[in-house]
Order: sequence, then structure tokens, then C-alpha cells
Amino acid sequence: MMEIKNTQACFVQLWLRLEHTRRLFREQYRRFCIRRVLQYWFGSEANDDFIWEVCHQASLMLDEDVCGWDELPPPRLYPRKHRELLRAIVAIRLGINFYQQIDLKALDAAYSIAFPKSTPINVNKKKRK
Repeated sequence: MMEIKNTQACFVQLWLRLEHTRRLFREQYRRFCIRRVLQYWFGSEANDDFIWEVCHQASLMLDEDVCGWDELPPPRLYPRKHRELLRAIVAIRLGINFYQQIDLKALDAAYSIAFPKSTPINVNKKKRK
């Protein structure tokens, strides 16, 4: 696994790796879900506690008993869930605050670099009053 940092270059690599993993799983007829992605990326480190913590921080838990099995859409087309997933992975791996210390502008800009023909993510855009 690559070294995870709170930088735009790392976020670009994570977005690209997420898309690569999706394609690989599709070719192998495997389910593209949080659990499988984490197990593929982190191997034995991705135990049930780690998977639960990622799902919990990313707010992607639909059922408390079965965490991480929900099918994920393609990151290029539906980036919001994946944005939260990557945000949770970086926060947990670096041991930093999920809400305040992740560089969201860099994460969103990295999506535009990784998928240049997609509509950019601009979640933190200020609205006019």
C-alpha cells in the first residue's frame, strides 16, 4: 500500500487507485464495496473494526450489523460517497480529525485531476447571500 498523506498528490493517487480497483473488481466479477476495497488495499489490516470505523466516519452505514457490503457506484459518475470514503481512510490512517484537518479543497481538486472530463466536486462552495 502506498503511503497516505494529507496532500493533493496523494489524493490524486487515491482517486486513481479507487477507479483502478473498481475496474479490476468488475473484470474479476467481484463486488465493488467498501469492505472489498479496504481488504484489497490494506490486506490483513482491514479487520472488522477498521472497516466499521471507516464506514462509521464516512457515514456510509445503512445497517449496523452489516457494515461495508453495500455496492458502490462508479467514482467517476457518483463521487460524493467516494469522497467521504477517501476522507475517512485518510483521517483514520493519519489519526487526524475527520471534520477539520482533512484538506477538502485538495481532495476535490484531486478529483478534477484524476477525472478531468467529469464535473468537478465543489461541496464547500460558498453560497451568495
